[in-house]
Amino acid sequence: MAMTTGGGSVVVPANRAGRRGGVVDEDEKLVFETSKGVEPILSFDEMGIKDDLLRGIYNYGFEKPSAIQQRAVLPIIQGRDVIAQAQSGTGKTSMIALTVCQVVDTASREVQVLIVSPTRELASQTEKVILAIGNFINIQAHACIGGKSVGEDIRKLEYGVHVVSGTPGRVCDMIKRRTLRTRAIKLLVLDESDEMLSRGFKDQIYDVYRYLPPELQVVLISATLPNEILEITSKFMTDPVRILVKRDELTLEGIKQFFVAVEREEWKFDTLCDLYDTLTITQAVIFCNTKRKVDWLTEKMRSNNFTVSAMHGDMPQKERDAIMAEFRAGETRVLITTDVWARGLDVQQVSLVINYDLPNNRELYIHRIGRSGRFGRKGVAINFVKSDDIKILRDIEQYYSTQIDEMPMNVADLI
Repeated sequence: MAMTTGGGSVVVPANRAGRRGGVVDEDEKLVFETSKGVEPILSFDEMGIKDDLLRGIYNYGFEKPSAIQQRAVLPIIQGRDVIAQAQSGTGKTSMIALTVCQVVDTASREVQVLIVSPTRELASQTEKVILAIGNFINIQAHACIGGKSVGEDIRKLEYGVHVVSGTPGRVCDMIKRRTLRTRAIKLLVLDESDEMLSRGFKDQIYDVYRYLPPELQVVLISATLPNEILEITSKFMTDPVRILVKRDELTLEGIKQFFVAVEREEWKFDTLCDLYDTLTITQAVIFCNTKRKVDWLTEKMRSNNFTVSAMHGDMPQKERDAIMAEFRAGETRVLITTDVWARGLDVQQVSLVINYDLPNNRELYIHRIGRSGRFGRKGVAINFVKSDDIKILRDIEQYYSTQIDEMPMNVADLI
């Protein structure tokens, strides 16, 4: 059914070229494949992990390693440089936490591992998982992120921590103030490195890298690894072990994807109101491309008596934390946000994602809709598509070798 409010429906051409087996762009030859000799290790017990750390892992609720954990944990623990690609929701953050806890010498009160992430929420979440998994080995970790008190950072770092998980700006600042001492750092992890090395943070990352010891181990983790990033890695990685998921294996399995054709921007709002009851069956995240749009949509929903919460990067950190806490606790059911929320945040109950605006680049698509259906749970993604967005939708379909169908009437039954 074409959900349109008034007027005719938008006809979406059925171009399914490049499905399964897809077309590999000429400039994207798959030069980078998983390194030879990378074998999956099917249980945590066989990884040579410290006993007290194993206790932490099982206590945290993990039973068996995910595909990326089976392949990447060992080379990282062995001290190799590693480039690991795995999609959202496959256990990348816990893999980082696990390997970090294993390599740290807790007897020495110095920073030995630095993890850099593109968003404050992701950096904080990584810190939390490290503290949880490392509960029995007394690991000290601290999140150095913008928007929090610099004084608190200085106090924590002076006191001595083993691991710092932070965002580029604040980490850079702390290193330059000589509060974050780098002499004992042996492992640098760049999480969501496609984002980190894209125009936004590249200079800051190079800046941080300059201060680190020469025999550093570097681990790069990401859901998408465009070629230009893989090229940059040759500058600061030594003979890395590559663990890559080929693009057509970047599945969106378990996530049903639909589109709703809207002729005009204004109609998106009516469509969202029609869907509101469906959204609140579980919890839903609605993505807009700009902070202004988030504020506008939140205001408009509220003035029509719909309960929603909102979050974006311009809000004070305290407010962002409070909104996240409410949403995690299930106190709010619908969250309207920008792409600041699209990476690495796991809220168990989210099973519906709405792209009010289609994302500006196709890599973001998997990060957004990967917020639902995590670790094999069911999920639904609904894309609002204006006629001039059809090309973008087709591009996304082709890129991920997937199929996005028109939204059925009974969408509520699928959630």
